[in-house]
Amino acid sequence: MARPDKGDLLVYASGDKTREVIRLADLSVGGPPVIAWPMDPVSKSLRDGSRLNQVILVRLNAEDLDEATRARSAEGVVGYSATCTHALCPVTGWNAEKHVLRCPCHNSEYDPGRAGEVVFGPAPRPLPGLPLAVTDGTLTAAGKFLGKVGQTS
Repeated sequence: MARPDKGDLLVYASGDKTREVIRLADLSVGGPPVIAWPMDPVSKSLRDGSRLNQVILVRLNAEDLDEATRARSAEGVVGYSATCTHALCPVTGWNAEKHVLRCPCHNSEYDPGRAGEVVFGPAPRPLPGLPLAVTDGTLTAAGKFLGKVGQTS
């Protein structure tokens, strides 16, 4: 199963806008996050054959990102694997007050402004990041996931 790749468009994974391309203007600073699928820009096929391909996107103030995270963000938007590194549960929660992503299964929390580092819970490692770019106002992958998605064996 092909993982997200450079140039893939990011589209809504669910809701009223399912399969619609996500535009930079769709994401407000401070959240809430959006769950996305990567989509091949040529064939328009979703890379949805594995939940390990799901991406969680959140927009933060670019000045609040650490240097490494800012370098792979797109105007403050950061992308990570939406699969928890602890037990492969979907990372869908958001604590707007603390600006952390949360896995509801075992309460692991990740800091999206600090390379997805674990700030609470049993997760053994950060969420793999996905470098992003903005192309004609839409969010695209600027590379592959940085690190192994899912659990470490």
